[in-house]
Amino acid sequence: MEWEVIIGGEIASSLAVESVKNYVKNYFASIQLEKESILQFLKEVIQYANNVVYQRSREIKTLEEMGTTIEICLIYNDKVFIAHIGDSRVYRIRKNFIRRLTTDHSYVEKLVKDGTITREQSYSHPKKNMLTRALGCNPEVEPEIMVKGFLKGDVLLICSDGLTNMVSENEIYGIIRTNIEKANEILVSRANENGGLDNISVIIIENN
Repeated sequence: MEWEVIIGGEIASSLAVESVKNYVKNYFASIQLEKESILQFLKEVIQYANNVVYQRSREIKTLEEMGTTIEICLIYNDKVFIAHIGDSRVYRIRKNFIRRLTTDHSYVEKLVKDGTITREQSYSHPKKNMLTRALGCNPEVEPEIMVKGFLKGDVLLICSDGLTNMVSENEIYGIIRTNIEKANEILVSRANENGGLDNISVIIIENN
């Protein structure tokens, strides 16, 4: 069963990425380039990808209930438009500060928000990987949608929990600021050195 879950997650992730790429390629040029239109477009992209993953899970018994996290970032006019589901994350580094822009859709994050546990306790909680929201698990999904400034000199980090569960935010910040050209490689290596318990995805975008 565990093997099926792993394979299902990989298939869901691959389907989601291809669905998003195809939808953006086919329809982005037709929308108005203003805030509300772009945010609405992101909702449509997410729903399309959700439908693709959900329908595939219904067609193949061994893929039943498969799902994935997803981060979509559209950068336009010194802004980043973000659609987020799950516990992968988007960070923005500006000057000497790293800020997490997304909120994890997880059971542990809910406990922190409710005041049941502290942020420090969440790092070692036994249910830290339990999601409250994922792409493809249900016919409908509600993404977290937002727009943030992305100014000259800012750095955007998009990463999976395979990185953030193994490397602290302070260490991530230090590695990116010290050697941004090789930061992807260094971060993946550091996560593996610290245990490497999950797949590690890292994308770094600098606004030059």
